[in-house]
Amino acid sequence: MEAQRILVIGGGIGGLTAAIALRAKGHQVDVIERDPDWSVYGVGIIQQSNVVRAMAQLGLLDDYLSAGVGFDAIEIFLPNGAKIARVPSPRLVEGKPANVGIGRPALHKVLGDRTLSSGATVRLGVTAERIVDGADGVTVDFSDGGSDRYDLVVGADGVYSQTRDLIFPDAPKPQFTGQAVWRYNFARPAELDALQVYNGPIGVGLVPISDALMYMYATTPEPDNPRYPLEGLAAVMRAKLSGTAPAIQALAQEITQDSAVVYRPLEGLLVEGPWHKGRIVLLGDAVHATTPHLGQGAGMAIEDSLVLADELSNHDALESVFEAYHARRFERCAYIVRASLAICHGQIGKGPPVDNAAATHEMFEMIAEPI
Repeated sequence: MEAQRILVIGGGIGGLTAAIALRAKGHQVDVIERDPDWSVYGVGIIQQSNVVRAMAQLGLLDDYLSAGVGFDAIEIFLPNGAKIARVPSPRLVEGKPANVGIGRPALHKVLGDRTLSSGATVRLGVTAERIVDGADGVTVDFSDGGSDRYDLVVGADGVYSQTRDLIFPDAPKPQFTGQAVWRYNFARPAELDALQVYNGPIGVGLVPISDALMYMYATTPEPDNPRYPLEGLAAVMRAKLSGTAPAIQALAQEITQDSAVVYRPLEGLLVEGPWHKGRIVLLGDAVHATTPHLGQGAGMAIEDSLVLADELSNHDALESVFEAYHARRFERCAYIVRASLAICHGQIGKGPPVDNAAATHEMFEMIAEPI
């Protein structure tokens, strides 16, 4: 397909990788982001070998690896703190690490800088107030009073996507799982060279994200979906970790800054039907929001971006583009959503317990397949 004028709604991981991938194919791209500060919360993210491969395809691998920490193993611990396994992770890019831990601000900078240097336009503090899809283009009225016309619109605006609500008002809404995740940054000990996973009713992980930093995530049952005030949040997180392994309880004493605690209720979403309507298409959390138990939420959005850009080059009609994109992505993303949710439900007693090691091994086999 010849070069298109494309609007990407959302300046997060999915939206920025979409902009980068689309610009690489010669399309003209505008990105709008509702946050005027274009900010992300300051903890980390785990990304596996399929993301390393995707970053290579995007031409970002060196910048990406320089901004994070690579590692090639996962260490598994029992609730009492006994280490029972060190599992090597498969590599998909020769000579490069299998996994990467990276601070979200560092990842955001890598993606944002490349988006701007690629020639895409980024407008902050702007939303799409009205989208009119026509036979030969999409007219968009913006919150800053402007208006423009595009060949297609990409909704990468997250789990609470307004774009999804616009084109699929009857689509399922995000569903709270009964569990939440807590995150906090710590100084990284020199010996931490792997993702360390502590099993138990409270799932805990320690992830290196730079030479100096690691972050902790902890998943906790929160059946009533509470909203905790910022004041006292560090003490609440410490209390949640009171029954964990001794090493985790000791580390928890360093959780002292309320403002540094990131708390998020876990929600899931899978749009089972089409991911497009007319000239408007969705990607990432807007159509397949997952819990973080397999560490693949961002990875699936990044892969979506590559596939969408690829299919725009493979077809002359947008309908064919979107159908091919959905066909390549649905089963892979649905697997991640469903398998992650099964782990979540097993941890909180809403389903049978899941063998995390087996689930992780199966996930690595799946994501090694080409996209």
